[in-house]
Amino acid sequence: MGVDGVGADDVDAVTRAVLTASRLLVAVSARSLTVLEDRVTLPQFRMLVVLSTRGATKLVTLAELLQVAPSTAMRMVDRLIAAELADRQVNPDNRRETILRLTAAGRRAVEEVTARRRAEIAAIVERLAPDRRAALVEALGAFNAAGAESPVLASGDLELHPLGWPVPRQAGPSECSR
Repeated sequence: MGVDGVGADDVDAVTRAVLTASRLLVAVSARSLTVLEDRVTLPQFRMLVVLSTRGATKLVTLAELLQVAPSTAMRMVDRLIAAELADRQVNPDNRRETILRLTAAGRRAVEEVTARRRAEIAAIVERLAPDRRAALVEALGAFNAAGAESPVLASGDLELHPLGWPVPRQAGPSECSR
């Protein structure tokens, strides 16, 4: 038997634990969106996050990343544009294409929601014993890797792209040799 009497091969017990944790995280996510005063749904916020991390993006690419139909992505974009959180521009590399990007208000919205979410999750994590925190980091790291989800970078690991979105800090020569 492993942790809390769960066998290593007890997929159902692990699935139930992850579902319970996901319910908690969805609740945290929903509460963090209240700062946007019902202007943005959770799927629309996910689109804002994708635009925040990728920068200017074509609609088809955005739909693929969000795993929605292009028509659904277009409706989401239209709502975000109406809320002045995103805008469309002609692609300077191909004038036949339109790209979507965050506005300054959209960037602020992502930052505010993320900060609220981070604070609430930190408050929950602080209630865990240090050994449980380490085990959680290890377990969630493995879970995220199995689901092919990129890790959230620490704020010190981000730089701003010249056009304003966050990008991972490039390792310098001394960091590469470590």
